[in-house]
Parts: sequence; structure tokens; C-alpha cells
Amino acid sequence: MDLTSFAGDVGGVNDGAVAIAGLSTRGGVLAGSRVVAAPGGINSIQPDEMIVHCGAGTAVDELNQALAAVGQCVSLPASGTVGGALARGLSDTRRLGYGPIRDALLQAHYVSATGHVVKAGGPTVKNVSGFDLCRLLVGSQGTLGFLGHVILRTRPLASVSQWFSTVADPWVTFATLYRPVSVLWDGSTTWALLEGHASDVAEQAALAGLVLADGAPALPSAHRWSVAPSTLRSLAITGSFVAEIGVGVVHRSDSAQPRKADAAIAALHKRLKYEFDPTLRLNPGVEPLSV
Repeated sequence: MDLTSFAGDVGGVNDGAVAIAGLSTRGGVLAGSRVVAAPGGINSIQPDEMIVHCGAGTAVDELNQALAAVGQCVSLPASGTVGGALARGLSDTRRLGYGPIRDALLQAHYVSATGHVVKAGGPTVKNVSGFDLCRLLVGSQGTLGFLGHVILRTRPLASVSQWFSTVADPWVTFATLYRPVSVLWDGSTTWALLEGHASDVAEQAALAGLVLADGAPALPSAHRWSVAPSTLRSLAITGSFVAEIGVGVVHRSDSAQPRKADAAIAALHKRLKYEFDPTLRLNPGVEPLSV
């Protein structure tokens, strides 16, 4: 499917509520909404420029498999579609080393609430001027526009990627390691993901007293909160948790009430929604993430 057909599927301002769905790995759509799907497929891979051009409906796993052939990958959470990962906007536990997910999106062609194709960003940052709509679209949950085609920044595929664990203090481990990709802590055990050349990974693991682990710990799914990284030492949580050291994300299993967005942030979201979608037809019932 090309962008013109996709824009036609989304339709004009009088065509009622419309929702976008990928592989249904990141949530469903409101009943009664007409459902559309973004175009998929890989348009081009430019290894020398470290960019890839693909449809938002492309599966992340399919994209990484194609990129692995040229020794690269994208820093998007595994499973689901590229558009779903960007619209959700939640980085996985590699954010410490890979950066926030919004940094992966260089250019987007998205369909507006009026059914028009809009270009945001560019394949190279130095050639882009004006408002940074790409960062606005990431995490907007498809409430401002539906991603169609995107250009993503790629990164080198590490020759070795290995999880380790220790019972040492997570902040000591964090300070000892050189650029860990992830450091997780559940209050008693610390996990670290190290990537790079095999000898470098082994040296870092030995320096920090780490032992091989089967993988990352299971992440509690009841709550995902963002806090100041400096406050992680004083966590007071009923139930299990896994904290991302150096990032400030806490995955929790307790029965605490969901956090509400700050009133000023909620008001800003509402203003943006009315500017981009005054008839409230894009992904009705969905709210962009605030925490």
C-alpha cells in the first residue's frame, strides 16, 4: 500500500472516528472506530548513512532481521510494528545505552486528521528546520496523526550482547562499568547488559564482578513509572519492582493507583489534540502517555 491509498483510507474530516492497528501487541482500539493499517515493507537500507526507510506497518523483528545482514539494527522494542513502537513511545530496557526511542525517528510522512500526507523531519538533522514534529509524534499514541512512512536512524549490531548479574550495589556496578547498555535492580539483585567485542565485554564483567545470566529479569507490568534517577535509592514500594538505574524508569507489580498527568501537561495535550485533530476522530478514547 502506498501513502496515497493509506491517506484515502483515513479519509476526510466527515468520515467519522478512525483508529490505526498494527499487530495488536501494544493495545486495542475503541469499539465502533473504523480501523486502518499503515503501509509496510522496507523501501531502502543505506548502511553507509546508517538509515533505513520503511513503512510504519513493517514488523520490528522483520526490519532488524534485514538490517542484521548489513551489521546494523534499530533501537526499537522487539515485536509489533515500527509505527506501533514509535506511537507508543516507550523505550525498552536498553534506553541507558541506546537513548530514548524518539531519537531513532529522523523523518516521517504521516496522515493528518483531514486525510492529507504531511512530511516531518528529514534524513539528516542538519537539513531540517522548523518545529520538530517527529518528536511530537513519538509517544502521541496516534492521536495527532497516523505514521505512514518513516526514516529511522540505525546503529551498529554488537558482536556480543550478554546479560550478567551480581548482588553488588547497583550504583557501584553502574559506576564501574563503561557504557553499559542496561543496568536493572530489583532491590537485591543487579543485572547488567554489556555489548561490544567479546574481550571487552569479558573484561568489563570481570572488573565489576559480574557472572553470566540467562537474560534480563521479568518486568512487572502493573505500573511503569518515570522518576528522577537520583530517587531510586529511596524507593518505597509494596510488591516487586525492577528499576532501570541511570534512567529512572520503575516497573512495578503493586496495586498502587495509576499516576495522573500533571494538570498543566494534560492541558497541553488537550490543546495539541485540538490543533491537530479538532474533530477528535483519530484514535478516539486514547490518551498520549505522560509518565
